[in-house]
Amino acid sequence: QVQLVESGGGLVQPGGSLTLSCAASRSIFNIYFMGWYRQAPGKQRELVATETTGSGSYYADSVKGRFTISRDNAKNTVYLQMNNLKPEDTAMYYCNVVQGSSAYWGKGTLVTVSS
Repeated sequence: QVQLVESGGGLVQPGGSLTLSCAASRSIFNIYFMGWYRQAPGKQRELVATETTGSGSYYADSVKGRFTISRDNAKNTVYLQMNNLKPEDTAMYYCNVVQGSSAYWGKGTLVTVSS
């Protein structure tokens, strides 16, 4: 079992930056798949970025070049650095990890991009 807690969301102006954090309740050293998803009001949850051990990172086209996913195994934390934010990035952002046949989700952190 892995508990995930996201943080770092907030209100930011277009063009601004935020860094989201996802703290895991135990070591993520052996977790091979980690990802960030988002869900905007009235829309389905969508994949934003993933990191797979041995395969590297993947980004949705809408965030490619602006977002960066990373992990710090020593801190059991996954990050999502978001630059040049746009109003369409407004959403609840969720962290996800997969270990074996089990998937775990955090409760999300809200990002609002507005002037």
